[in-house]
Amino acid sequence: MTEKREYRMEELARLAGITVRTLRFYRERKLIPPPRREGRIAWYDDHHLARLRTIAALLDRGHTLSGIAELADAFDHGRDVGDLLGYGEPTEETPVRLTPEELAARFDGEVTPENLAAAMDLGYVGTDGDEIVHISHRLLEVSSALVREGIPLGEVMRAGARVREHADALADLFADLVQRHAPEQDLARLRPLARSVVEAELSLALDRRMRQRTREERPSGDRRNDGPGTGGG
Repeated sequence: MTEKREYRMEELARLAGITVRTLRFYRERKLIPPPRREGRIAWYDDHHLARLRTIAALLDRGHTLSGIAELADAFDHGRDVGDLLGYGEPTEETPVRLTPEELAARFDGEVTPENLAAAMDLGYVGTDGDEIVHISHRLLEVSSALVREGIPLGEVMRAGARVREHADALADLFADLVQRHAPEQDLARLRPLARSVVEAELSLALDRRMRQRTREERPSGDRRNDGPGTGGG
């Protein structure tokens, strides 16, 4: 077990690459939690050092001190990863551990207190000490890819909430199907079949949507012969 280290104010400031005056300012702005007091001596620990390094990284990325203070408050009052994972980690998804600055780098300019709180409410992310834990590597990668394509993170999460509702309904449908017609079968063993059905149906639905968009974008004269039974005669 790693021994917990503690620092006097001057040593902490030196390790964080800031002045003692700046450290006092951050403490007054509640950007870092209060130190442990021993008489007149204030003792800081590695949690304070990690927070100071996060503040420096977020400032470098263009965040304001007010914005960082709001993020710190959302982070400190966020869902603990133990509550998020419940009785165990996902069976097929891989959780990802991130520092706050790593999360900000993945969603450049989109990590706001509102978006962080929404992600925590959805159960996408939780906190574990100074780290953020995302519940699914695949969802993290897809979300960041959509943001890179120009879709705001807030919109991505609103869409995610709607997808969650449909996914819960589909899971209930498949579980009920197995319970009624194959109760002796293991639901976990049959879950790849359910996933294949959903992936195939979504693929076909996207085909239909793209064909519809193509028809809508064509001039009206080019659409007169669409559909079965056309071709003259």
